[in-house]
Amino acid sequence: MASSFRTDAYINGEWRGSAKRFPVYNPATQEVIAQVPDLGASDCEDAIAAADAAFPAWSAKTAKERAAVMRAWYEAMMADADRLAAMITREGGKPLAEAKGEAVYGASFVEWFGEEAKRAYGRTIPTTTPTRRYLTIKQPVGVCCAVTPWNFPMAMITRKAAPAIAAGCTIVLKPPHQTPLTALMLAELAEKAGIPKGVFNVVTTHAGTEEIGRTMCESPIVKKFSFTGSTAVGKKLGALCVGSTVKRISLELGGNAPLLVFADCDMDQAVKGAIACKFRNAGQTCVCANRILVEDNIYDEFSKKLAEAVKALKVGPGDQDGIAIGPLIDMKAMEKVERMVAEAIDAGATPLAGGKPNSVGKQFFTPTVLANVTRAMRVNTEEIFGPVAPLIKFSSEDEAVAIANDTPFGLAGYFFTKDVHRAWRIAERLQYGMISINDGILSNEVVPFGGVKESGLGREGGVEGLEEYLDTKYINFGGFA
Repeated sequence: MASSFRTDAYINGEWRGSAKRFPVYNPATQEVIAQVPDLGASDCEDAIAAADAAFPAWSAKTAKERAAVMRAWYEAMMADADRLAAMITREGGKPLAEAKGEAVYGASFVEWFGEEAKRAYGRTIPTTTPTRRYLTIKQPVGVCCAVTPWNFPMAMITRKAAPAIAAGCTIVLKPPHQTPLTALMLAELAEKAGIPKGVFNVVTTHAGTEEIGRTMCESPIVKKFSFTGSTAVGKKLGALCVGSTVKRISLELGGNAPLLVFADCDMDQAVKGAIACKFRNAGQTCVCANRILVEDNIYDEFSKKLAEAVKALKVGPGDQDGIAIGPLIDMKAMEKVERMVAEAIDAGATPLAGGKPNSVGKQFFTPTVLANVTRAMRVNTEEIFGPVAPLIKFSSEDEAVAIANDTPFGLAGYFFTKDVHRAWRIAERLQYGMISINDGILSNEVVPFGGVKESGLGREGGVEGLEEYLDTKYINFGGFA
């Protein structure tokens, strides 16, 4: 596979190398896949300048013209979906079936926003005086920058780049150092699809992460900055954006998603939903159930069924058949999960399944179910980002909601019930930007994605995702007799 993918950064339509490079590892084997340019602030400034130079011509194209180019990009992604999936698995570790799902999911944003940009409507407003007419138009915000995470190395890019490019903006992307090769594949396919030089740029870095982030946030040329990652880092970047140029920002930050299981649920449906939600990508997703709250009179039955299902999950390298749980992204992540589980067990939690590292390899953790978890344990209060399901007992609807909302985060929440009235009550009471009822998966290109409280600002996906890259300009037309 060594000759089938790019390993240089992509700036202004050209592939840029560097004497200074950093290794990209396969988390399942720790083998070095490639050496990628370790660029710095000056390279980022070049990319921003290229995006600025490309903006006038790209923004002047009609929405229909931009949609045609994006359609070609989408079709190139779909034609190359197997190769993209193989790289997602190789550098990110997730099972190949999940990686193929991400490739299609990631491409869907390019298709959706290419079409949706044709419907970036302004409006006319009834006048308050006979001598004036009022109207609004939508215009692209300008040059955008984005910093994306490793856990969805394709979809987190297209969810930001697609609406930006569709709206008429140009963009500079900094992918994570763990998974830059998927980003470079997307640049290769963008070039193939005919996206003009400077419209889509990829700046790779490891040592220069902080200085490139600062450059993006403080540049007066950049009009919009988008980040997906931890709340702590997001706060720092947001402060830089507001403190320097007051540019527009979108922040998709940390989560602590609750999954509530009520006694009137469909038990099998709830177990299946919990598995899909909690253990996708080995629990390394910002919207996966971080803690599972179970009503007391079904707690034992649900715990037993969930543990049985979890024990059946096959652990191993993502490119092997039948694998459900791949490796954690690096040893730092592995050590964090080990510590959190050990602390919980020491404090009285009972492992019904797993609880320890897996013998398959250094970065594999056995999928785990912990019973008798208390609200004080870190597995309840902090994002685990690993294949660990803590179970907490509740006795009433009010108690369940109180436990679920007792966090500074508010990204996603899930619950299972057959009671339609309870469904409305809980959906309205949970303090989260996204709610899923009787389903463990909620993401889609046509719906808004984002959180409340310390889980971020703005929305990605859906009509709302396009609005993040458009300015609304009000025009007052006077002088009518």
